[in-house]
Amino acid sequence: MKTLKSYILLAVMALALSTQAQVLRNADYQAMGRISPNGMVRNAESISVGSFEPDGTVCNREGTPVGRINRLEIFDTEGTRVGYINTNGVVHNGEGVVVGTINLSDGKVTNDKHEVLGYARGIRVDWIACYFFFDFFKK
Repeated sequence: MKTLKSYILLAVMALALSTQAQVLRNADYQAMGRISPNGMVRNAESISVGSFEPDGTVCNREGTPVGRINRLEIFDTEGTRVGYINTNGVVHNGEGVVVGTINLSDGKVTNDKHEVLGYARGIRVDWIACYFFFDFFKK
């Protein structure tokens, strides 16, 4: 019975950790923000800077749409494709030029010169791309 209680406790802890906001880190591995599982984006001071809506809309801190995500493609508000992500984590701008990579196993984000921009483990790659490469939350 004691073993069963231990397994239940571990399962509950794992579930609690999986529903926590994932930390966005800079190249020095210092926290620079968080993205919650429901898409709320916060900066290091826990102030909301935007959100990813269930329908794919990306909103800034005022709730104004600044873009849209559809099947690993990223669009601006006019419907122009500004970027896309290959299934291997390579991020391209709207013209197909590589702007960086998101390592799918460890969450390391690098630019086109292979310089580390930051880390974002356990976060959807399209959300990571919007945050690090397309500056949707700086508008």
